[in-house]
Amino acid sequence: MKFIIAALGLLCLSSESYALDWEKIVGATNSIVMVRGYNPDGSMAYGSGVIVAQNKVMTNCHIFRQTKKPWVSHGEDSYAVLSVQADRYHDLCLLEVDNLAIPPAPIGKSTDLKKNQEMIAIGHSSGVPSPITSLGTLKSLYPFHNNGNVIRTNARFALGASGSGLFDDSGNLIGINTFKTPGRFAYFYALPVEWLDDLQKLPIENQFPIIGKAFWEEDDDQKPFFMQMALPEINEDWPKLGQVAETWIKTEPTNTEAWYELGLAEENMGHSDLADKAYQKSIDLDPSNSDTLIRLGHMASDRGDTTKVHDIHLALLGINQEIADEFAKNIGCNKQC
Repeated sequence: MKFIIAALGLLCLSSESYALDWEKIVGATNSIVMVRGYNPDGSMAYGSGVIVAQNKVMTNCHIFRQTKKPWVSHGEDSYAVLSVQADRYHDLCLLEVDNLAIPPAPIGKSTDLKKNQEMIAIGHSSGVPSPITSLGTLKSLYPFHNNGNVIRTNARFALGASGSGLFDDSGNLIGINTFKTPGRFAYFYALPVEWLDDLQKLPIENQFPIIGKAFWEEDDDQKPFFMQMALPEINEDWPKLGQVAETWIKTEPTNTEAWYELGLAEENMGHSDLADKAYQKSIDLDPSNSDTLIRLGHMASDRGDTTKVHDIHLALLGINQEIADEFAKNIGCNKQC
């Protein structure tokens, strides 16, 4: 089945409580703009963008595949787009906008992030004039080309927020929300803000539309491995996930996520010894990989290895108190395990 990815915008989640710096988040929200333009049939194309410097807006290039004359709006004000620097393959465009006197977002680093760190996605969903927020946590980081990490979160986004901002819990811009897997239990991906450095070095263009396929639109076997593994994992197709993980490991033998995915596949196929070896390799490569630690802990609990459960609980405590407490709760031990 072809792996179709939808590039979409934001839904608001209000039921969860997060220790976010809301004063800084409000400032981050002010850096979000709507990007618009007319399609050849007269319909409106729209997406989102983030102000990253004076008169500069970072967004996705796929927004501009039909429109010949885009513009940017912020509240009731509209601003002409003067030029663009376009990295079509990485799906990032940097717009020069006329007289956009609005403070830029503070810039963070995707390389500083940790799993389960709180995230907030901010953008325009379905063309609504005011930015909408979506809260979540960081699920995985994937090194991909150049510097920075492609970021997977559960901060949901939907149609209209292509090019919107992903911010850390201190209100720093760390990514541009770009694509998702299909289905109800989707994975949501953002491109690292570090790619802005290379984007700024590209030639200045003055012609729209911007045509060119992005990496996430490649045929399935040409997509990066972190995308190839997504649907088998979501659909619980463990043999397929195992095949993808093994190929991933052959290509990137020091990738902790590749070994985690192999362990997950082997565990769910009932191969506990192989799963344990794969998980242990994942932890050897990254001792802070909390997903791997949790799976090792559950396996140790199932076989009654209380010493290992205790050690893993201590390791999780050193990473994140809430993760450690949730682990203890799930395996039915007290907070000290």
